[in-house]
Amino acid sequence: MKAIVAHGPHDLRIEERPDPGAPGAGEVRLRVQSGGICGSDLHYYHHGGFGTIRIKEPMILGHEASGIVEELGAGVSGLAIGDRVAINPSRPCENCEYCRRDMRNHCLDMVFSGSAMRFPHVEGMFREVLVVPAAQAVPVGAATDTGLAALAEPFAVCLHAARQAGPLLGASVLVSGCGPIGCLAVAAARRAGAAHITACDVVGEPLETARKLGADTVIDLGSDRSGLDALKADKGRIDMVFECSGNPAAVTTAVECVRPRGRLVAVGNGGPVEFPLASLVAKEIEMVGSFRFDTEFALAADLVSRQLVDLAPLISHRMPAGRAVEAFDLASDRSQAMKVQLDLTDWTAAT
Repeated sequence: MKAIVAHGPHDLRIEERPDPGAPGAGEVRLRVQSGGICGSDLHYYHHGGFGTIRIKEPMILGHEASGIVEELGAGVSGLAIGDRVAINPSRPCENCEYCRRDMRNHCLDMVFSGSAMRFPHVEGMFREVLVVPAAQAVPVGAATDTGLAALAEPFAVCLHAARQAGPLLGASVLVSGCGPIGCLAVAAARRAGAAHITACDVVGEPLETARKLGADTVIDLGSDRSGLDALKADKGRIDMVFECSGNPAAVTTAVECVRPRGRLVAVGNGGPVEFPLASLVAKEIEMVGSFRFDTEFALAADLVSRQLVDLAPLISHRMPAGRAVEAFDLASDRSQAMKVQLDLTDWTAAT
């Protein structure tokens, strides 16, 4: 079985790994189809990790993927051979305090695909074949494009953020930072009934994708540093901000744009922030974090499957898995790419 394996910074290899074999009881064997390169994958590729997390042994990357059911283990119901599925990379323990409190995204013993947080590391999904518990294989329907199915994971992140935001019907929304997560936050806010969505970024190219996914107004702060000034007037004009960049200056700007008693959802995870506490207090702003997802994964897969959202504009490139290094380099260039996906059925190497 071929797999895309990170050994360290800028050391990405296509290797043969042992076939996982037949599924056990309650498991399914999947032929992996499409995989999306995420920001955390890029951190492993460029830096060998992020924060204090580092690759200590070779690790298969990837946690955004779709597949086709090849074989069912004993006792599996609700799935059939040939079904297309979105693959949930998150496997909470179901036993810890937070799982028992219905907060599985905060599981104390989480197993998450393509993550070096545990040791031995949890291998990822950029491979030919995968065996997972059946609950992680969420059907998406025979007509669903496998690339769109692979977007269920990042879209679930944004649906969870929208849940953290509270009711958005009729709200004015600002999305700060328009990488893939920011653009999907636009789609989530639009689906939730936001009346007007403004999207901003310091790079102009991603803003067209944000517009296609539902933004009413886009602002290129790289060319117009005063572009948000009108939203700061009269103590702020925005009901709800999704801050998706994690940039300290962007957080400060977002607080300036939020109206009194508005809300800011922090989605982007950056470094330490010198926080404008005085504004938070004076305007009685609510600020909440948003981490991963839980039941939102099944919701994301369902919305994609029933074509109730069109996330296709997010996918800028699809490349053979055999050209993984080229794909990772492309995904690192925000001026050229948004979401780069790998065809994990095609291991043709670059010529």
